[in-house]
Parts: sequence; C-alpha cells; structure tokens
Amino acid sequence: MGLTIIDAGILIGFLDESDAHHLGAKKELANARLRGGQIAVPASALAEALVSPARNGESAVGAIREFIERLPLVVVELDTEIAVVAARLRARHGPKLKLPDSLVVATAIQREASVLVTTDRGWPTQHKLGYQGDLIAL
Repeated sequence: MGLTIIDAGILIGFLDESDAHHLGAKKELANARLRGGQIAVPASALAEALVSPARNGESAVGAIREFIERLPLVVVELDTEIAVVAARLRARHGPKLKLPDSLVVATAIQREASVLVTTDRGWPTQHKLGYQGDLIAL
C-alpha cells in the first residue's frame, strides 16, 4: 500500500486507445489499484493532460473529470514546497528534466510516493533525482 503518482503521459495514454502508451498505462493503473493506497496526479500534469480534450470542447473535458472521479484519482495541488523542490530539480538536471516533469517528480518526493509512473524514459535515475520510491518508465 502507498501512494502512486502518475504523470500526464500515463493519463493521456490511458484515455487514448491510439496512444503508443495505452496498454502500458492501462496495466500500470491496474497495478496501482491492486497495490491499494491512493493514485494521484499533480495538478500541473492534469492540466497538461487536459490540453487536447480542451481543444475538443467542454464535453471532452467533462469526460476526463468524470473519469478522475470514478477511478478515483486524487489531484495534488501545487504548493510552495513542491515548487521549491521542482525548481531545484530543474536547476540540477537542466534539459534532461523539463519543468513539467520536475513538478511531477517533486510531488512524488514531497508526498513520499511509493511509486512514480511516467511515459518518459529520458528522466535521470531515481537515485539522481533523489526519489526514494520505485520509478516505472514505460
């Protein structure tokens, strides 16, 4: 049991059957449910995942919001501590870790998540990030 943090790519992949990460995202969300505990997405990653649905209108955004409630998926708000950790990560890792990704990792660190799931294989290792949990990159 514990907290699983997902990044935008996992949410996007899960919701879009044509996405290259669809099957992996489905599998990892199912695994997270089996582990128990909460599944969460940083608010910044949720915003990233909502860009394409927002282009398709309010009904598409509403469908995503409904999915989040049904899963249930906790949305973690950005606070000062997460912002500070994200800034430090971005400063340390430069182009290997963009700010949106830094916010996801910082959320996992600050919330002491046991698992962090991403579709980005280009991130530094969890050791280099200072993340103590399991990092799963699809």
